[in-house]
Amino acid sequence: MAAASSTDSALKRARLARNMTLEEAAEALNVFTGGAADASLLSAWESGRRRTGKRNRAGLCALYRERPEVLFAHQDGPATSVLESSGTAVVVKVLTRWTELMEAMVGVVAGAREQLVVTGSRSREKAYLAAIETAVAQHPDLVHYRVLYGPPRHRALADHLVRLLELRDPSARRNGVKTLHVRMVEPDEALERFFVASETAAVVPLPSFHGADGFDCGVLLGREAAVGLVHHGREACASAQPVETADAVRALSIRDN
Repeated sequence: MAAASSTDSALKRARLARNMTLEEAAEALNVFTGGAADASLLSAWESGRRRTGKRNRAGLCALYRERPEVLFAHQDGPATSVLESSGTAVVVKVLTRWTELMEAMVGVVAGAREQLVVTGSRSREKAYLAAIETAVAQHPDLVHYRVLYGPPRHRALADHLVRLLELRDPSARRNGVKTLHVRMVEPDEALERFFVASETAAVVPLPSFHGADGFDCGVLLGREAAVGLVHHGREACASAQPVETADAVRALSIRDN
């Protein structure tokens, strides 16, 4: 095992002190959290490229038997956001109409080849959901993360989740990689987030000016912001509860509002 350098984070040193690989540490962490963290996500936490969420912080503290202020000091210092460092250059386009928003969201899905993250429990647009199903069917190496925030609000989304599970088996691995993650964050644990992100682009819908439940405008973001949102979605997925069988989806209470 390589010796730790003086610049290694306490989080990395804690793992190395236990002679654990990234893969072994991720697997052990998931035993504590019931999540789906992997080696690349753990590496991002150790380097400080990404901040660890609340549930995974608690799991890592339990795994390494160390206090959070020690393990995560490298993450909790002053941080510069993508918008702060890059300004509005990360915003490719402001989407002012519902048709523009839908076209941009479908475009992000259609362009995804490596990773596709979709969050939220309100989706019901047929063209958008169909585009996701097409991407999953046509690109077997695409890793799709679907993060719900509470049960689906609409029957259309629940039916979509069942179709995804018919297209792919979440328990299967392609070249050793799990390519479908369907997980749900409990409503009382986090506010609902809405975005779709690939490795190259992302769209973040914004609340409608015309009603409490609508989302009819948004922003199209470039690669740097998209990569950050992919990690955001993976982090949320890693600490959420799996909903990865058709029976589990059908057991959810659809809110229909």
